[in-house]
Amino acid sequence: MSLDLVRTVADAVLYEGYLLYPYRASSSKNQSRWQFGVLGPPGAAAAGLGEDSGMAMECLVDPVEQPGFVTLHLRFLHLQVREAQQRDAGGDHVPVESLAVAGGSVLSWDEAVEREITLPEQLLLEPLDTVVEVPGGEDVEPVTDGSGTPTGRIVRRRQPLTARVRMSTTRDGDFLRLSVAVDNEHPDAPPDKDFAIRTSLIGAHVILEVRGAGFVSLLEPPEEASAAAGRCSQRRCWPVLAGPAGSSDVVLGAPIILYDYPEVAEQSQGALFDSTEIDEILSLRVMTMTDDEKAQARATDPRAAAIIDRCDDMSATDLQQLHGILRDPHGPSFETGDVPWWDPEADASVRPEVDAVVVKGTRVARGSLVRVHPSRRADAQDLFFADQVGRVTAVLSDVDGDVHVALVLVDDPAADLHEWYGRYLYFSPDELEPLPAEAQPAQREESRS
Repeated sequence: MSLDLVRTVADAVLYEGYLLYPYRASSSKNQSRWQFGVLGPPGAAAAGLGEDSGMAMECLVDPVEQPGFVTLHLRFLHLQVREAQQRDAGGDHVPVESLAVAGGSVLSWDEAVEREITLPEQLLLEPLDTVVEVPGGEDVEPVTDGSGTPTGRIVRRRQPLTARVRMSTTRDGDFLRLSVAVDNEHPDAPPDKDFAIRTSLIGAHVILEVRGAGFVSLLEPPEEASAAAGRCSQRRCWPVLAGPAGSSDVVLGAPIILYDYPEVAEQSQGALFDSTEIDEILSLRVMTMTDDEKAQARATDPRAAAIIDRCDDMSATDLQQLHGILRDPHGPSFETGDVPWWDPEADASVRPEVDAVVVKGTRVARGSLVRVHPSRRADAQDLFFADQVGRVTAVLSDVDGDVHVALVLVDDPAADLHEWYGRYLYFSPDELEPLPAEAQPAQREESRS
């Protein structure tokens, strides 16, 4: 299959944090902006100079045909130091913070070069242990004034990079557990933070393709694969199915937790690079920048200039398309007569503070103690609460008739505050294990199932 759809999502991961609003070099957050998937040189993390040097993941493969094949794509950003140099009267070049060029200026700044290394297709059962070398280099771009007279130059320098990629498979019942590890093996110990980031793999992630086999979802595995999926372990890299929904031949191993078949919203008109970006808000904020601020942003990076230009050219219709969209709309599953479904009086029989629901044969209501077991469909935050004990604060029903149990964590020092403010965690009944309690409240059964 074509990897274009997968690369669209992977690029969003790759460049996350490359630039952060307000996109100017003077912004402190843009002077330390590499958030996700940084593989630092060996020793950098221990010395407090950079990130850990490795990442690893395991995914599950169903070997449909024998033999199956796998192709690995390693993708990351390679930091490039851009230095502006002014030409003096003697013809020498002196580093400067900013250099005037036609139509604006260019700053001394850190850029990045996109790297994608595709290893040859190999048998699934064949182990891989290979070293990837990315050469360093220096590029010089002369700068002239309007009359063609040399005024300076822009020098771009890159450190060489070295990474080791390992891949192996282990049989797990009817499935194969495919293990992938990537480690930065730069030979020189980093003397400082600047060197550490310049010899790092930034935004590192992998794309795996299989042929004659299919990947199994680790988030929602079929029953026969559930136990094997639970034995897969991850370190700084999480695999999800990628590509068209329903396909199983591509996995994206990203440094952030995603859902299966992630995609960029079709309404998005281009990358904004800001963490957890909301296109409409960021576009509006760019529009509020002064001309001087926009000029500063354009001088920072060509990608920043592209953002400014795109937002400046955005029509009212383009902006309206960013203003949210209702997906899969559906109405309430019960009649409410003349009272709007969103009005609490629509069903006065529903009283969350006293309603109850039966969970595994045990009545659960306000005050009940339960142990939390988030399902694989839960979001990343809920997964952090696995096996913790919660105290139920309410049993609620939504307009579809689905039951949700609100609770606070017993061991949370702020539990009382959360309950006072009404800031609860919500779980479905099948994610809860009732626990014995000294006294269970005598409350009536939940009125809707």
